[in-house]
Amino acid sequence: MSGPGGTPRRPRRRRARWLAVLLPLAAMGIAGGLTWALLGSSLFAVRTVIVTGTRLVPESEVLAVAAVRPGTPLIRISTAQVAGRVLTIRQVQGVRVTKSWPDRVVIAVRERTSALAVSLPGGGFDLIDANGVIVQPAPTRPSGLPLYTTMEAASSLRGDPDVAAAAAVLAELPGSVRSSVTSVIVPSPDQVTLSLRSGVTILWGSADDAAAKAKELTVLMPTHARYYDVSSPVTAVTN
Repeated sequence: MSGPGGTPRRPRRRRARWLAVLLPLAAMGIAGGLTWALLGSSLFAVRTVIVTGTRLVPESEVLAVAAVRPGTPLIRISTAQVAGRVLTIRQVQGVRVTKSWPDRVVIAVRERTSALAVSLPGGGFDLIDANGVIVQPAPTRPSGLPLYTTMEAASSLRGDPDVAAAAAVLAELPGSVRSSVTSVIVPSPDQVTLSLRSGVTILWGSADDAAAKAKELTVLMPTHARYYDVSSPVTAVTN
């Protein structure tokens, strides 16, 4: 039987039926091949783990804690889990883990930065960051790193608001003053007090109004006083 114009209909129907069967099979074959390539072959398996950004933490420590095994299919690597493991290293403040296809994992580490030094009873110092986390020990106080005067052990300062206030104030100080600070004492977060190399004492107060306080201090310092109170810049006091 022919259709309009004499074209046989039966062969067309047969081809349509074969295509209906073959196309899903072909799709399944392609999907199976991709699955095998991603999960079962060495084509997309981890061959290299790259660590960047380390200075204090040995690369070998990051690799050991990250626990990314060579040969693991890259698709099975959880970047969030790897990052979580690396963040357990005390000196690491942040980390970004990415997959670089076809066979690399890149671990970009952001280490903590020392902001203050805390003296140890037996000598030496613990260097802490703005969050009160011990970054590293040091036999001597590094030049430019103020001494944080406290009765607490450095190991108990993590998350201390007084430490955060001290670090915030130091970050806002004019450069000429910041380079002269030798020690910081913080009775409370709004009473940050700085001692300078020249013997001058500055009651800075809280980290608020830094620009106004810096301007007032610049005006007052030519008086060569030994004590400046700029905790309230509108009523600054010298002595």
